[in-house]
Amino acid sequence: MRKIYACILLGTVIFISSCSELMQIAQQAAGTGQLTQTEVIAGLKEALVVGVKKSVERLGVTDGYYRDQAVKIFLPPEADVIVENIGRIPGGQGLLDDVLLRINRAAEDAVSEAGPIFVNSITSMTINDAMGILKGENNAATQYLQRTTYNQLFNLYQPKIQESLDKKLVGNVSTSQSWNVLIQRWNEVARSMVGQVAGLKPVDVKLDEYLTGKGLDGLFLKIEAEEQLIRKDPAARVTDLLKRVFGSVDNN
Repeated sequence: MRKIYACILLGTVIFISSCSELMQIAQQAAGTGQLTQTEVIAGLKEALVVGVKKSVERLGVTDGYYRDQAVKIFLPPEADVIVENIGRIPGGQGLLDDVLLRINRAAEDAVSEAGPIFVNSITSMTINDAMGILKGENNAATQYLQRTTYNQLFNLYQPKIQESLDKKLVGNVSTSQSWNVLIQRWNEVARSMVGQVAGLKPVDVKLDEYLTGKGLDGLFLKIEAEEQLIRKDPAARVTDLLKRVFGSVDNN
């Protein structure tokens, strides 16, 4: 992964070396006249690389999702009725806890696959994109990534999530199987005479699609946090290039 990111930055410098227009725009935006066209766009791309890399690394480990309350994935809203009434089913709470753990393990297993799509988006950044990010809001870079990668990430994530859901884990049972058992038991109760009298509703949710969306929400949340750190905290600018580019914005 590091070699890919290094190649991106090198390719970026070569690609933009003849773009004299960026120099003029960069000097106007920074107000210093000292930044080169190469530094501006390469610095922005490097910031994206740093933010993506850290986010993927943090989420792609055991408990990366599960122990982080900001991104932990819970059952879909349509299943709230299950959570609220799970105690009515013998052994239901334990089954619910097991499904939640497996769901988050699935997301942790899939998140590292997002890298190549981010790579493509970063290398495709235009001069206008770069200057919009430099002068934009604190999450302008995250917005750019979300706008340019979300559909591709969803299409990539979904089969990866499904693959993770189908993996045999503890007790040789997959997450999909645990979810299906949970839903089956709940729906049996909901469709029974007692359930109907109680006003319980059956649940029909495509788990892989829900998890894909929640997994990506968590990923972009982390990327946005990294972007804001780089913009606001000089200590988060881990390279000289980041210090120069974002320091110029501080001084403007």
